[in-house]
Amino acid sequence: MKKSIMKRIAALGAVAAAFTVLAGCAQSAASKGNTASGSTIKLGVNIELSGVGGGYGEQVNNGINLAVSQINKDGGVKVGKKTYKFKTVTQDNKTATSTAASIAAQLTSKEKVSALIGPATTNAATAALSNATKASVAQVSPSATAADYTLQKSGKVQPYAFRTAFTDDFQGTKAANFVDDTLKAKKVAVLADNSNDYGKGLAAAFKKEYKGTVVATQYFQSGDKDFNAVLTSLKNKGFDALYIPGYYTEIGLIIKQARQMGINTPIVGGDGMMDPSLTKIAGAKNVTNVYYTTPFSTLSAKSDKTVANFLDAYKAKYGDTASAFNALGFDSVYLIKQAIVDAKSTNSVDIAKALAKVKDLKGVTGTMTIDSKHNPEKTISVEKLVNGKAVSATTVK
Repeated sequence: MKKSIMKRIAALGAVAAAFTVLAGCAQSAASKGNTASGSTIKLGVNIELSGVGGGYGEQVNNGINLAVSQINKDGGVKVGKKTYKFKTVTQDNKTATSTAASIAAQLTSKEKVSALIGPATTNAATAALSNATKASVAQVSPSATAADYTLQKSGKVQPYAFRTAFTDDFQGTKAANFVDDTLKAKKVAVLADNSNDYGKGLAAAFKKEYKGTVVATQYFQSGDKDFNAVLTSLKNKGFDALYIPGYYTEIGLIIKQARQMGINTPIVGGDGMMDPSLTKIAGAKNVTNVYYTTPFSTLSAKSDKTVANFLDAYKAKYGDTASAFNALGFDSVYLIKQAIVDAKSTNSVDIAKALAKVKDLKGVTGTMTIDSKHNPEKTISVEKLVNGKAVSATTVK
């Protein structure tokens, strides 16, 4: 009888030890990453509010703030039986990679945010990713477009890197399809920004996909002002369309100088042209027969209630028409919200896992499904500008 009792005690001890180990494991798992405290979910916003990318960052930030205010006004985020409100902790990375990296460390370690939005530019987002990953916090970039932003050097996906924008290779490929199929251009000249991965990536993808003849490829650097010499050399080559992957700051000047010297062929670019300043720099009359790839078109409001409601809400809050960058910032917040709801958790590790599984999320930039490389699967549009205003949008599947 004593042996029987001793066996039972030993068995109970083993069970208790097992529960202790399991509890320890659970506690260890729960302690990884950041978890919301109280009834507030902190979103870290690491964004370009000044510097070269300030124009993009400000637009993204407005979209983020609109989404947060809407979600909180509509009751917040329900996780199980508890309801949370979003709180943004926003810092300006000044379009500097070192600043973006340090902000990511501060937001994750000091502020204990559950998720990060931004940076907007590829270089800054890539620089910030290491610290986000160390803290096990997902980083959703609204507009980092380099294909390898979400990938490790080995080719495996970065577990904490996500985006709501298209990749450069996707944009470049679809721009080539548009030039082939819609513009019917047989000969194209390429003038690309060689100072960043964005311009180089778009140019490479375009040239790989384009079926016609690339008569010449020239490059420029960020900050260049005078493009007359390179445009003159290209003009003498003869082409049906000019493909210019880069940012609005330089492309605005290129368009102005090209039109002034009589280059009236279609000019095509990427989403780096999506800024009202493009028209101000180039002059409205010059921004005609100009096209760019975009994840969002205001023209779709006629057939899409989600877009129409977004435009109305943005107009009411900011007194202006929403841009694609506004829309991408807006969708980034709703993507994170969906992941939190799906994960039934405010823990950053759980949120990252859920982000990778989001499917058919209706956003203002399209219905998104996150693929195996943490990129959004959705349609792309090409907007046509006449006198600086969008007059039509072509969907490229």
